[in-house]
Amino acid sequence: MDTFLWILQGTLAAVFLGSGIAKSTMSRERLIATGQTGIALFPMPVVRVTAGAELLAAAGLLLPWATGVVPWLTPLAAAGLCVVMVGAAWSHTRLREPQNVAANGLLFAAALAVAIGRLAAL
Repeated sequence: MDTFLWILQGTLAAVFLGSGIAKSTMSRERLIATGQTGIALFPMPVVRVTAGAELLAAAGLLLPWATGVVPWLTPLAAAGLCVVMVGAAWSHTRLREPQNVAANGLLFAAALAVAIGRLAAL
């Protein structure tokens, strides 16, 4: 189970590191052109705050658990990503993008599994 959780954590960290970097550096037009269409419903300050949350979560998924320093931050980071995915799914639902909603659902499920699995191991 530990290996499975590490795989999920690494995958989620990579996905949200990339997403956070993109959202913190690209313009609205470029983000939409590269497939991050869910941002269309939000003002750019909200997108930038979300980018910061994604970057912090990417670090929080890996570093606390790997180092043993405040390991409770890992399930907290995963739970925070669940909240972000609910917002993303809402946005993509409003934009009528069922494939993106499904992707948000998969990321939500992976983050929830990490949150529950790591919380249980504390």
